[in-house]
Amino acid sequence: MATIVPFGPQHPVLPEPLHLKLVLEDEIVKEALPTLGYVHRGLETLASIRDMDQMVQIVERVCGICSCIHAHTYCMCIEGLMGIEVPQRADFLRVIWSELHRMHSHLLWLGLLADAFGMESMFMHAWRIRERVMDVMEATAGNRVIISVNKIGGVRRDMSPEQLRWVVQVVDELEQELDKIKAVLTKDYTVKKRTVGVGVLTYQQAYELGAAGPQLRGSGVAQDMRMLGYGAYKYIDFAPVVEKDGDSWARTMVRFRELYQSIDIVRQLIAKIPDGEIAAKVKGKPTGEIVCRSEQPRGELMYYVRATGDKYLDRVRIRTPTFANVPPLLAMLPGCEMADVPIIALSIDPCISCTER
Repeated sequence: MATIVPFGPQHPVLPEPLHLKLVLEDEIVKEALPTLGYVHRGLETLASIRDMDQMVQIVERVCGICSCIHAHTYCMCIEGLMGIEVPQRADFLRVIWSELHRMHSHLLWLGLLADAFGMESMFMHAWRIRERVMDVMEATAGNRVIISVNKIGGVRRDMSPEQLRWVVQVVDELEQELDKIKAVLTKDYTVKKRTVGVGVLTYQQAYELGAAGPQLRGSGVAQDMRMLGYGAYKYIDFAPVVEKDGDSWARTMVRFRELYQSIDIVRQLIAKIPDGEIAAKVKGKPTGEIVCRSEQPRGELMYYVRATGDKYLDRVRIRTPTFANVPPLLAMLPGCEMADVPIIALSIDPCISCTER
């Protein structure tokens, strides 16, 4: 006999108000149905009453953890419509802060995953390392989470040579800290028992269902929007981090390896950062429509902007990675045990505030 069990939006394991209706037979999930809309805020609609400069701060509130990347992507849209050439130094600074946000997001997620296992010490270690990243953002941008450095045409703040050298020193120390917890994450019996073979998403499923980010790359699809070469990514060398097993373990390893990758990217950017201006002059109003894509910590972020030359934008539409990752999540849950649902849900790193703007 089937039983319908509500999972979320309030649940000790969930960091986000995700709500699923689980159809169970005994302890086995037969079907999962999502319910969205608990934190809808109407941020896209604000484009009709806030000008294009004010919208930079509004899109940052779509998601605090990756706010810099939201603002960067939005600014790329406006700059593309207006034909603004962003100074090269500004491109480098934008990507440095974006990669710091990626590290901050992955470490936050790693702590939450450890907490779901009951590994409180691991949780504290991950968030202790994350604090160092947030200290860097506070020292260089003036805030710890929503740093508000992006503006149309470039960035609001510069980094001095001393700050850049200090950032390299900090990321070197972060790499050593990650090495200390790597053995626990990769060899611990409990972690592997709860993740290996749990929540499998095949290559074909990931591709056909439109998965994004670590969920896509954890199933063997080497797709990363940073490879498009937007911003300063075209000046550095890196390749998408890919795992082939498609289970919760693979998605965990993708994110953990991306922490090392982000550290390497920051080093490359600081070694190559050019001198020059950090913002271009902006005159006039945008006209036309454009789509820009970027890579959030959770996957592909897509912005659509339409403008008619008026003070306000005609339309802003945001497609976030969690929205793309919900259908693959629903495909992974049938057949698993009820006890595995929290781990599988966490393995996609859900962000419901992103999804329900």
